[in-house]
Amino acid sequence: PRTGVATLAACGAATACLTGAGQAFVMPGSVPPGVVATTSTAVAMPQEPFALRASPVASQSAARGLPAPLGICALAGAAVAMGVTGRRATTRRRGAAGRRGAVKVAMKADEGNCIKLAVYGKGGIGKSTTSCNISIALARRGKKVLQIGCDPKHDSTFTLTGFLIPTIIDTLQEKDYHYENVWPEDVIYKGYGGVDCVEAGGPPAGAGCGVVGETVKLLKELNAFYEYDVILFDVLGDVVCGGFAAPLNYADYCMIVTDNGFDALFAANRIGASVREKSRTHPLRLAGLIGNRTAKRDLIDKYVQSCPMPVLEVLPLIEDIRVSRIKGKTLFEMAEKEPSLKYVCDYYLNIADQILAGPEGVVPREVPDRELFSLLSDFYLTPGEAQLDEAASEATETIDEVSFV
Repeated sequence: PRTGVATLAACGAATACLTGAGQAFVMPGSVPPGVVATTSTAVAMPQEPFALRASPVASQSAARGLPAPLGICALAGAAVAMGVTGRRATTRRRGAAGRRGAVKVAMKADEGNCIKLAVYGKGGIGKSTTSCNISIALARRGKKVLQIGCDPKHDSTFTLTGFLIPTIIDTLQEKDYHYENVWPEDVIYKGYGGVDCVEAGGPPAGAGCGVVGETVKLLKELNAFYEYDVILFDVLGDVVCGGFAAPLNYADYCMIVTDNGFDALFAANRIGASVREKSRTHPLRLAGLIGNRTAKRDLIDKYVQSCPMPVLEVLPLIEDIRVSRIKGKTLFEMAEKEPSLKYVCDYYLNIADQILAGPEGVVPREVPDRELFSLLSDFYLTPGEAQLDEAASEATETIDEVSFV
């Protein structure tokens, strides 16, 4: 055994050892009482309760009836990461040797099973509200979901957790950017519906760009990036620089949140251009548009005619969607006390079902800016012609249906 190892059991039984780094080993033999064996490590689980350091957000989680966040069990001077409320015990290997090798190979094997989504859209269009509800919808379908907020305001997961969780950047600064001193419970928080939440954060205003790359790097160091069935990146606004376009480097699908307005569709067109550019070097596809809180969809349909892409869902103008953000709750949580809102949840469940079905997606061919400007503005400036075009289109569809019959 290594120097500094404490023996927990001996005399014919398996010997479980805790190193000073907090890593547990099990010698061949039977597993002694109080020790839970994992694939390659053992976590000491004492018979009597002792020395449990709760996460600083435990009180907030308890107040919302959420599962408690991860905690720390201190034993023989070593810290072993474990779940406080039944989450399976896990250990994170420290050191380069532990992060590479068999554990990393096992994680790589699961990489192809993880669906990665990037949600974009014009600022203030409702991306975070939409993202949180889609995350819960995916969790309701039995998937293990991680939502990563990619906005310096770090409010993406607010409706899942009920408060502004610490960011990756905040945590790394506290640890003087020593990744080996960061533990999963320092950055991953459990939200409503069992959705895990991370906030990337960002530099001060006007001082830099996005930090998504650092977030993904840290999650990989923690062996947490490939634990999930679905990872959803909620990204701020338009694709304004390489840092905020970074989630597209990791995503399988991009989803664009829009409404039936000029500005939102103009932004959607630019995001579509970014998807096309990234698809040259990454297996990225556009899953489609999500219309959020819009009474009509005529302009959305007009745009899709010029730039073909799927429309996953169009949510009607429902005030409770906006109010949910103010309340710090998702529609699913609100529906528990207001059953009349359950029909709204069905919209998000429909989106989740389409994503889980593995859509082919598209690589959009964006409309040139001036052409799109004329297309969208003419729709408002010459509504009579637009209505005639729409009527002609409907007549053509009717003829096609009759011919098919």
